[in-house]
Amino acid sequence: MSTRRQLAVEDVLRVNGSRRFASALASASPFASLADALLAARHIWLNEVDVNGWLEAFAAHPPIGATSPSVSKWSKEEQSAALATATDLAAQELAEWNARYREKFGFVFMICASGRTAPEVLAELKRRYENRPIVELEAAAQEELKITELRLAKLFSSEAVVPPASVVGVPPSQLDKASGSSNRTRPPITTHVLDVARGSPASGIEVHLETWKDVSTPPSFNNKDYNGWATVGSSVTNNDGRSGQLMDIIDSVAPGFYRISFNTSKYAPSGFFPYVSIIFEIKKNQTTEHFHVPLLYSPFSFTTYRGS
Repeated sequence: MSTRRQLAVEDVLRVNGSRRFASALASASPFASLADALLAARHIWLNEVDVNGWLEAFAAHPPIGATSPSVSKWSKEEQSAALATATDLAAQELAEWNARYREKFGFVFMICASGRTAPEVLAELKRRYENRPIVELEAAAQEELKITELRLAKLFSSEAVVPPASVVGVPPSQLDKASGSSNRTRPPITTHVLDVARGSPASGIEVHLETWKDVSTPPSFNNKDYNGWATVGSSVTNNDGRSGQLMDIIDSVAPGFYRISFNTSKYAPSGFFPYVSIIFEIKKNQTTEHFHVPLLYSPFSFTTYRGS
């Protein structure tokens, strides 16, 4: 039976600095799963939090590239790729453009920086600087939502809402690496969904990641015992079609068989597929690699590939 997670306002404020958002999400809990919490968070952020609440959340974030001791652990983790790739010149340019941006728009530049290099962040900052204020406010709110989804996944993971590592195939010795000491900037397995019929990202699709727990008998075409799967994590695709974290950020993923499933029936009720499941194998010599397994979907067809 799944554990229902009751959230306190103080917990949610670590995820999103808007007190209105934090109070509403805490009141909506307990949640039976991370996916339920993500759906509620998306609805509250986009439909119940006003502009003042958005600005309050923005104000809780440091500028990209900030190295003050007061910067939170999660912010440091999210900006780790940008900080690691920032030369002295790039750091100076980031600071200058951050100041220019704040002067024009009145709030800190918001971007979900996880996995993004300093040149990528700077290019996006310069591009969005040309936006009209109302357009940029909406863009910043969408980036805040991405960060909120990422941090909710971390909150659920850190509070042991996901199954124990021995169940999901992660060796106990790797648990400490989920706290931010990993050399990775994103989980070993990621996904996104593209609606090829519309030519746009598919948002709001529930995604589940599972691992095959019976090491003595691998899954095969002739072995359709679905009771052999154990849940690793779940999420919901955001407005970019990207899933939140489905597992911890660890240096070495456990080898074995994994299944990633997409609840396409909720996204396209009249479609042909009630859900889509993709099974793949990570071999022993691939445990330090990254596995991006996207879904290219239409109501009557789908395809996938291994990306980077």
